[in-house]
This record gives sequence, structure tokens and C-alpha cells, in this order.
Amino acid sequence: MNRRHRVGLAISVALLCLAIAGPARAATGRAECRAAPSRILGHSVPYCILLPPSYDTDKTRRFPVVYFLHGLGGNAQMLIESGAMNDIEDAWGSGQLGQFLIVTPNAGASFYINSYGGRERYEDFFLREFMPFIERNYRTLAGRKYRGIGGVSMGGYGALHLAFSHPELFGAVTASSAALIPNLPRVNAAGEQSLPVFRLLDRVFGNPFNHAYWDRNDPLHLARTADLNGLKIEFDCGEQDSYGFEYGATELNKILNARRVPHVFHLYPGGHDWQYFAARIPEDLEFQSQAFGLKTTQAAK
Repeated sequence: MNRRHRVGLAISVALLCLAIAGPARAATGRAECRAAPSRILGHSVPYCILLPPSYDTDKTRRFPVVYFLHGLGGNAQMLIESGAMNDIEDAWGSGQLGQFLIVTPNAGASFYINSYGGRERYEDFFLREFMPFIERNYRTLAGRKYRGIGGVSMGGYGALHLAFSHPELFGAVTASSAALIPNLPRVNAAGEQSLPVFRLLDRVFGNPFNHAYWDRNDPLHLARTADLNGLKIEFDCGEQDSYGFEYGATELNKILNARRVPHVFHLYPGGHDWQYFAARIPEDLEFQSQAFGLKTTQAAK
């Protein structure tokens, strides 16, 4: 076999191997699930973090970060167990979503605030320990501009509460089906025990329920007076929400409109379930990506 034939055979074999293997798949990122120590809570707190493709391939690069908060009954593995991580990886791989870190900490039923009486100081943990821990141990960009927060249901409440209470810390906030209640019933203690909403909330807001403490932490009340200048805001809710949270979302829209605070608000068909949340998470993350000023491919919206 002469040299020309040998070269031709080698090229043919290489092409055959590529055809069998298929096109190389773009790096898609990975997840880490670990625990953060806490002196404030007295125990470590599990968390999961989604790392974009370039996190491992470019060791000098730093990234924006989104703290994405789970709902009541959820946990740190919400994005992984639900399959949402697969959609996020696909969006990273195709370039439709900018690259940033996505962190979900366990929060139990805390509503992401300090409980009435200070028994569980989750908000203090989140702000004083957890965020510094993440930003010390992972390659994040510093400053409000590169830090976003979002969540679903209870996590949507927590995201709005934290962003409105500490707007100097966050550049953007997203919330889907946030647990917003515009007209919380005012009844006596005996009546409160018979209403499901109070049985759900009394661990955090006191038993008997402390309405003043609710008002102090309620995103709807905070939205009326908080300095929201420069904070990019997006929220949505299903029109058939099982808990009636669409009324709270509509009220928040009215408050922000009255104050002429720029924001994006949507009511979509759907209820209060994972099917609804799964459809909204890509939209929420795209909003965060745009808030960070990250470039995407032409396929992105």
C-alpha cells in the first residue's frame, strides 16, 4: 500500500469514528450538594449549587450568582430532583442562557425570615453566614450588580422579602407564585386555630399569630416604602393558584405601579404546582441573565 492510500485509509477511519461517536457534546456544567456551617442556627445547612460549563474549564473566571429559594416542602435539591437542572444545562450548552452560579439552600418552613421570638434566625443565617460562605468558597463576582435572588411559592416570598428588605445586596429579584396574602384575616386566637393559613404560618409568625410581625416582614408592606431604585423585579403567578396567591401578585403589581417602580409582571394560566413552576423557571433565570448583562446566542429570546 503506497503512502497516498495509507493517508486516505487513515482519514476514512477517522471520519467513520466521528460518525459513530456523533458530534461532540458541549460542556453542560455540574452540581455540587454540600453543607454550610452555621453558628447562628446551631447546625449545618445543606445546599446545592449548579456550576456552569466554564466554571471548570476557565479557572480564572468569576461568575454572577443567583440564590434560588425552594418552596414549602422542598429542599436544596429542588432543581436537581425536579429535572429543571437538565433544562438549565441544555440552555447553558446551547448558549441560550448566560453562565452564572445557581445556589439553593435548605430552608425548611422558615419563610426565609427570622421567626417571631428569635427561635430560628434563618434570615440572619442567610445574610451573615450563608451568602459570605458561598462567595468565599466559589468564584463569584463581587457587588450587588452580580447577585440575584429568586424563588417559587414560599421561596418567592423569601426572595421578595430579602430583596425588598436589603435592596443594596441584590441587583435583581424574581418570584413565581410567591406566598403573598393581601388581606390576611383578622380574627381572634380561637378562630385562627381553625383556619389552615394560620396553622401553616404560626411556627414562623407566632402562636397566637402576631399580625404586626407579619406586616413587618410582608413583601407587600415592604414594597410600599422600600428603596427599590435600581432593583430589577420580575414576578408571576398562575391565574388558578390553589392558594389564591394571584391576588397577592396582582396587589404587588398595583403597589409598584403606584410608585412607578419599573418591573415585569405576568399572570399565566395554571395552578400552584410543579408543572407551573417548571414552565416559569427558565423565564426567571433568563431575566436574571439579562440583569447581569450576560451575552447569549441569537437563539435566546
